[in-house]
Amino acid sequence: MALAERTSPMNMSKEHVRDKIHELGILPGVRTSSAEEARFAAETIAKAGIPIVEITMTVPGAIDVISDLVHNLPDVIVGAGTVLDIETAQLCLKAGAKFLTSPGLDLEIVQFARKQNVLMMAGALTPTEVIMAWKAGSDFIKIFPCAQLGGDTYIKALKGPFPQVPLIAAGGVNQRTASGFILAGAAALGIGGELIPRAAIELRQPEQIRELARRFLSFVKIARNLRAAP
Repeated sequence: MALAERTSPMNMSKEHVRDKIHELGILPGVRTSSAEEARFAAETIAKAGIPIVEITMTVPGAIDVISDLVHNLPDVIVGAGTVLDIETAQLCLKAGAKFLTSPGLDLEIVQFARKQNVLMMAGALTPTEVIMAWKAGSDFIKIFPCAQLGGDTYIKALKGPFPQVPLIAAGGVNQRTASGFILAGAAALGIGGELIPRAAIELRQPEQIRELARRFLSFVKIARNLRAAP
């Protein structure tokens, strides 16, 4: 079966999305000031070797951007970020989004995603919120904002009581901190401007984004190898 068939929007299962996030270890967040910039960012990051992108609801015309990307980039997993209510979640899924993320814990959205059999990444900050999100059925738990709470040491602290919970470190992830988050036990990294710089988007400099993608993929791979070493 051809790659386009395996990963087409119609055939892309929740399990495939989950496996791809685990494989790549990076979740690029697109937060731009225009729909055109969002499309450029998504296309560039996909060509750079990270075929997954989160379009935040703060992007003007975000729903239409998701729909366009789903139809024009069939090999790319397109999801919706900063989803704050059920109505928005419904529109995102109708547009073809294959995962939903939120900056905080909204149990109604988690339960909605579970009922729709779509991958969910609920935001959480405290151990109590991690427990609630995990019990509700969130596939990943996005610890946000991570850097402001101690960075990788906070992820390590959470992995103590929650070794089975896949945590995504988000907020403050950059080239200096990426490896530390993975070594601390993060399943993946949520990265925005440090991976997709505003200047590179505005000046249409895909080579800068490609280089950053290469670096972050390398950080994840090396850190995972170190973590797995005896």
